[in-house]
Amino acid sequence: MKARLRSLLESLMLTPGLSGHEDRVRRLIARELSDLPLRMRVDTLGNLIATLDGDKGAPSVMLFAHTDQLGFIVRKIEPNGLVRIERLGGIPEKALPAQAVLFCVGEGRDIHGVIANKSHHATPAEEKYKVTPYAELFIDVGAESAEEVRKLGIEIGTPVVYAPRVIHLNENRVIGTSVDDRAGCAVVMEVARQLAQGRQRPTIHFVFAVLEEFNLRGAMVAAQAVKPDIAIQLDLALNSDTPDMTHRGEVQLGGGPAISLYSFHGRGTLNGTIPHPALPKLFSDAAEKEGIPLQRTAHTGALTDSSYVQLVNEGVACIDVCFPCRYTHTALEMCDLRDLVGLTELLVSAIRRIDSNFSLDRDLYT
Repeated sequence: MKARLRSLLESLMLTPGLSGHEDRVRRLIARELSDLPLRMRVDTLGNLIATLDGDKGAPSVMLFAHTDQLGFIVRKIEPNGLVRIERLGGIPEKALPAQAVLFCVGEGRDIHGVIANKSHHATPAEEKYKVTPYAELFIDVGAESAEEVRKLGIEIGTPVVYAPRVIHLNENRVIGTSVDDRAGCAVVMEVARQLAQGRQRPTIHFVFAVLEEFNLRGAMVAAQAVKPDIAIQLDLALNSDTPDMTHRGEVQLGGGPAISLYSFHGRGTLNGTIPHPALPKLFSDAAEKEGIPLQRTAHTGALTDSSYVQLVNEGVACIDVCFPCRYTHTALEMCDLRDLVGLTELLVSAIRRIDSNFSLDRDLYT
């Protein structure tokens, strides 16, 4: 399984898909799942919804991860051929100078560039520790005029992402672009493959959502369509095992999958997720039965689609189930394949436990 997840993850990470421009990623996922007995459709926003029929008496499940990544949109092309950008998503400005980027003009026609960084030899002391706002940055594509840039296919509105990259570190760890949330997508794909074998399962809607990095738009629309009883979001858990992050919690890279017991985003978006009490018990019981180490996280400052999915219709029982991740939203994020294997095994076991006797009556758990 680990080798299959590695291969899937690499293919997904190397496929660009800025928020609102996820179609290449969606097509890749649909091709990989085409041999499974899934009913697949794509909605107007671009969400891929793949349904696996199961026990009609059991609560239905929506298992989802987001396909998009953060990046930039071309804002202006200077007369000398340098390109200005707007950011899309939570881009860390201090990590941008000297990064390689890719202008997503079209498959086989994408253009490489670099975010300029002022020459060290010309940087005065007062600028050496300054973070340059993204609006003051520019990208160099090697062109000498605006006309030359436009001949490359770059225009106002062209999507730009970190140059897709995958690096394998030792046996288990992977760093590169868009681990958030292509690792989640790879796990959903593997779970679909395993649950398609055998008949013990509820009806499951595997949703590969769009527009998560653009204020959490896509999964809510998919949930409105499929009307699940339970929604399980796969996304990252912030690591706590590097010196700069030890105060954030107890999540260790390589320590196994995690469940989120609390999330809240207080910077502009007053929202978050407190899971339905049936679901932490479901995953804790499954982890104990399968002998899977299960970590727990409670955090502020990050948000997932589940915060809106839980509000659909008369309410959906939601939980975030996570893989530990380091260096989030930079061009080189890190995950551990052992965590992805454990997450897959945990999900398969937990979802198979959702049958006609599984209750969402809160009073049974509190």
